Amino acid sequence: MITHNWQISYFCRQNFYDMEKIISNEFKDTRSGFGAGLVEAGNHNPNVFALTGDVTGSVKMGDFKTAFPQRFIQVGIAEANMIGISAGLALSGKVPFAGAFAGFISGRVYDQVRMTVAYSNMNVKIAASHSGLTVGEDGATHEMMEDLGLMKMLPNMVVLNPCDYNQTKMATIAAAE
Repeated sequence: MITHNWQISYFCRQNFYDMEKIISNEFKDTRSGFGAGLVEAGNHNPNVFALTGDVTGSVKMGDFKTAFPQRFIQVGIAEANMIGISAGLALSGKVPFAGAFAGFISGRVYDQVRMTVAYSNMNVKIAASHSGLTVGEDGATHEMMEDLGLMKMLPNMVVLNPCDYNQTKMATIAAAE
């Protein structure tokens, strides 16, 4: 497995500039792809809502908040409540996107996701950013390596793990349909 990952990494480095021309002409992070996709989904579907746990900038929901303030809910540092609110919105026909750091939205609130979203088969979209060991100065309390594993094993849960800005934007738009 390590060799396989190295080979992919080596291939990407060797072909990066050709791939860059095909994919994009500038560097954009995946979080920004989520934010752009969320705004586009909100433009096409008036039932799209965005909820966050006091990390609007980190999960790139700021443009959605500006464009659709009536469909943006800031729950504060209360991710478990955010999942419950999202399930309630889904019950009323809305398409909620709940966004926070992976460690908080998949780990800290696992029971709420499991019972309220997965077992109940609610149409809730959970956007987890800052997965793995990439959160820099935020440190170990904000890192999580097992988030994908936790979510993948739940019933009625579909896990998307896009690799770049464009895939993330398109996945977000598709998830809203």
